Amino acid sequence: MDTQNTSVPPGAQSRNGGKNHPLRRTRRTHTNAHPGGVIHDNTRHTTRFTVIGNHLAQHPELSGLAIGLAVYIQSVPAGAPVDIKTLAARFPEGTTRIAAALRELETHGYLRRTRERTETGRIVTRTVSCNQPGRHHDGNASEAAPPKPPARRAATAPQQKPARPRALPAVPKPAYGSPALLQKATDVLAGLRRADPRLLLSATDAEHLAPGVAAWLERELTPTAVRHALTSDLPLEPLRRPAAFLAHRLTAQLPPLPPFRAPEPAPPVRHPLRNCDTCDRAYRGPDPRNCQECRAPRLPTP
Repeated sequence: MDTQNTSVPPGAQSRNGGKNHPLRRTRRTHTNAHPGGVIHDNTRHTTRFTVIGNHLAQHPELSGLAIGLAVYIQSVPAGAPVDIKTLAARFPEGTTRIAAALRELETHGYLRRTRERTETGRIVTRTVSCNQPGRHHDGNASEAAPPKPPARRAATAPQQKPARPRALPAVPKPAYGSPALLQKATDVLAGLRRADPRLLLSATDAEHLAPGVAAWLERELTPTAVRHALTSDLPLEPLRRPAAFLAHRLTAQLPPLPPFRAPEPAPPVRHPLRNCDTCDRAYRGPDPRNCQECRAPRLPTP
């Protein structure tokens, strides 16, 4: 059973009114036409036809493919799929040419394509075909573009304060942080980037870590040994906070204090060789004038 196209207004009349019989064939010729011009051999349609305006059929800027697609889209019933893949399966042209033709129709107002979200959250493309660009059909609600829901105002998020940088872990402290010792520790930290570029530290980080390195140096470790302990067996993944990593390693791997060693006794004093002023004998002693015998008190003789 034939179905009347929905794009045809009810009661549409032909240009010739009731003069032409529905099955009558007309042959129009023009005496002033070019000898090689077209001759129309027309038969009036009564079913399964679509009214196409000459503004589309004879559009001076649209390509032939764009005009043909517009005619096809206006001839299909409402709800029929007219996406690029469907049209490419219907016609011999590929998806690239069909996409370009649809963009032509959008530019000249014969198509409106919008992306909308369904109730299920799916994003779909809604295509509206316009048989007369610039005019909206008000007689048939199914052909009119559905009203768009009012745009929701984006909730203005409260301005967040910039997050403060996390404090670095505490590091060991030396028993006596002399300026020379802290400077040596800072030099060790500054040289770590030569072993691994990921260990590049800021001046603030180096100032925080210097006491921890000084505590290592205070435990009789050389700068080379400290540098090796901090740069060996590094993880393969990127170091997001190298200063925090070094602070943890300085604390977790802090070596013990060296064993206690009693101070060695002072070597005996070796006095120079002198001559005693009293007995004129050579001696060694703290007294620069008399030997030990001459310094000792003499008992009186009986």
